[in-house]
Amino acid sequence: MKMHKIAAIGGDGIGVEVVNACLTVLDALAARDGQFGFNVTSFDWSTDRYKRTGEFMPMDGAAQLRAFDAVLFGAVGAPDVPDHLTLWGLRLAICQPLDMYANVRPTRMLPGITSPLRGVERDELDWVIVRENSEGEYAGQGGRSHIGLPIEVATDVSIFTRVGVERIIRFAFKLAQARPRKLLTVVTKSNAQRHGMVLWDEIAAKVAQDFPDVTWDKMLVDAMTVRMVMQPQSLDTIVATNLHADILSDLAAALSGSIGVAPTANLNPEGDAPSMFEPIHGSAFDITGKGVANPVATFWTAAMMLDHLGEAPAAARLMAAIETVTANPALHTPDLGGTASTQMVTDAVIAALRGKND
Repeated sequence: MKMHKIAAIGGDGIGVEVVNACLTVLDALAARDGQFGFNVTSFDWSTDRYKRTGEFMPMDGAAQLRAFDAVLFGAVGAPDVPDHLTLWGLRLAICQPLDMYANVRPTRMLPGITSPLRGVERDELDWVIVRENSEGEYAGQGGRSHIGLPIEVATDVSIFTRVGVERIIRFAFKLAQARPRKLLTVVTKSNAQRHGMVLWDEIAAKVAQDFPDVTWDKMLVDAMTVRMVMQPQSLDTIVATNLHADILSDLAAALSGSIGVAPTANLNPEGDAPSMFEPIHGSAFDITGKGVANPVATFWTAAMMLDHLGEAPAAARLMAAIETVTANPALHTPDLGGTASTQMVTDAVIAALRGKND
């Protein structure tokens, strides 16, 4: 039996709840399949740990994760700790050292879930957003000086390197090439950002020459928000900078019905380090402990993790079970307008897995 080494980091708030639910589902899936299993190590890296020790994770935390095949991550953030501390103290402290430069966020309308867009059918909203995940606006370059004085200055410098831009655009072209429509949209803001964004445009045009079977176009990010709402059927694969794709993918999740069902993969495509898989929703302290967090995003995230680990049939089985459950309005959590609990959804997905025949 093949054993996959998984690092589980629940983090904060509902992140702990959905990761625990997901591990239960993965155990049921492995038991059903019988061909693979999971060796899970759980880490208490979180805001609570920061409050106790002054660190969200150990100094060698990223190095510790190199021993694993994949990382399953919940959420980070707490109302009483500034967000920039939590983000840079945990999530980015993992993604950057392990060079998880490709953030992949699929978006589609699952059965039983409707879009807030009027008249949009399921086959008209099926996107994958590729987010550059290592540099750009989140490179961490900048600083503050003359703090507290009228002349105080704060800078955040967007860093765009030729190697960083080319590798993410090439990744996006390959992904678009593998999808049925072979369609890619490159999103920038090159009319106003005349250096880094123009570099994106130039590199996209150059890389496109290596993919003659992929139809591609480019959009300014502000116009892209309009296109996503007004012409969702015109889009398929999308690639954008760290900041732009971060914003667009939240809009995409909302347009698909709920941010509670949206997954993410933080990939190291070359396999030099493990990749990390997480739902895109936050820690949601307003519902923490109430047992109503939607675990579907984490289950879908786990399906992406299984695919990455080479367990494509198991990933497909898990997605089929997820879609069986979302198709039933009685199993919708409050974010979808229902009254189901996290446990009800988890139990239903496990029941669907056990009832499936190959």
